[in-house]
Amino acid sequence: MAKYAITGTQQSVSGTYKTVLAVAATSGSLRRGKIYDVLIGTNGTPADNYLQWDISRITLLGSGTAVTPVALDPADAAALGTAQNNCTSEPTVTPNSSLFNVGVNQRASYRWVAAPGSELLFPATANNGLALRTLSGGYTGSATGDFMYEEQ
Repeated sequence: MAKYAITGTQQSVSGTYKTVLAVAATSGSLRRGKIYDVLIGTNGTPADNYLQWDISRITLLGSGTAVTPVALDPADAAALGTAQNNCTSEPTVTPNSSLFNVGVNQRASYRWVAAPGSELLFPATANNGLALRTLSGGYTGSATGDFMYEEQ
């Protein structure tokens, strides 16, 4: 049960959801994942805008920049899951599958840590995972997000 960190950025927030970070089981050796820590924020010029943040289930990754999960314990093997950030083509989101949805002022960062047993899970099914997405009606800069997750 190794634990990993992944970090991501979305360069162009808009009025429709854009994926900052996604993680999914690969089609090879399958493991399910448990996201237990989420950190979100922006790195643009400070202003009073809101960003709506969402974590939803996905059944297929989109097109984005590959992110290599970093093992929290250097003795652990490489992650089997696939991660990406700064998606230019959105993942296939399962309708009505939001597990996390919060509005946050652009000037603030936000951290969510799961209570034990309340982690956000994705199955050991090829291409299934979770996507961290954001949108804003007034902010068009860059947004950042981090996941800490466990593979089982």
